Amino acid sequence: MTYIVTGLAADLFADLPDLDDAALAQRGISRVTATANRGFPCRITLEDARQGEELLLLNHVTHPVAGPYRFAYAIYVRVAAIRAGGAPARHVAVPPPVFAGRHLALRGFADDGTLREARLAAPGEADPAIRALFADPAIAYIHAHNAAPGCFAARVDREEPRL
Repeated sequence: MTYIVTGLAADLFADLPDLDDAALAQRGISRVTATANRGFPCRITLEDARQGEELLLLNHVTHPVAGPYRFAYAIYVRVAAIRAGGAPARHVAVPPPVFAGRHLALRGFADDGTLREARLAAPGEADPAIRALFADPAIAYIHAHNAAPGCFAARVDREEPRL
């Protein structure tokens, strides 16, 4: 069984980089500069921004289901990634760089958006934890969250369809 970890599409944020700070603030968005090479995970590239890079910090609905498992929270997106456009990051059968060194909360959902099972993964344990969740055929997809702050990290899908 293999899986695919996918970043968010840059075009979701295409209109934001050129807005001034006042217009961003009206939408509840902050322009920030990474102060370190770690700690500013971009949800498009699935990599940490480098110190000095410009990002947008915004609230994003990452699980837009009707019902109690709908989820929205703060995420970072790199301005350079938005401007570059193109396809989001895609990692097949391997965790993306942004998972490295982080504790993750992995939430396995059924097709209807209900939570089936959840696991914590310590640094370096994402791959076996993802595979263990997908051992349950009722789990259609997984949302990975950074465990301590609780923010969405990426979506994980099965590479092949379930039987």
